[in-house]
Amino acid sequence: MSNKEALRELQLRLASRLQAAREQPREAGWLAVECGSAGLLLPLGQAGEIQSASVVTPVPHAVPWLAGVANVRGQLHAVLDLAVFLGLREPQPGVAPRTGGQLVVLNQSMRVNCALLIDRLAGLRDSEQLQRLPEGDTPRPAFAPRQWRGAQDRVWDELDLSALVHDPLFLDVAA
Repeated sequence: MSNKEALRELQLRLASRLQAAREQPREAGWLAVECGSAGLLLPLGQAGEIQSASVVTPVPHAVPWLAGVANVRGQLHAVLDLAVFLGLREPQPGVAPRTGGQLVVLNQSMRVNCALLIDRLAGLRDSEQLQRLPEGDTPRPAFAPRQWRGAQDRVWDELDLSALVHDPLFLDVAA
């Protein structure tokens, strides 16, 4: 099986599991993704479609974490390079936007045409698979309220995408 077929099969499985997860009420459910070296949990209710990040068109005079725009089903979406936004990877000035990885489009209910560029999908998680870590002394941004510990002692940062799209840094895209 080629890599493209395997990736397409993974996307189809995740899409069907996302749909099933939306239909079943649960205490908490997340789409687990990786950006740089970090594991991130995106709430299922705030995440939308997932697609390959094959074509991202750069936007001039934008902040480094705005990778550009992408056409998703006939609509333009701003593409936020999540690793650069979170400071997990340095921006590459003068280099074409990074392709590869995946786009996680924000749910339509959030009324923002935005997609998050992530490195890798890591599946679905729920609160039964994770242990909430105690709050530390270091202040956390409003859009990253908690940390969780999962299998193999992996630490996952929970992101509140609704809080992210209202963060002043997120809203200021002009360089």
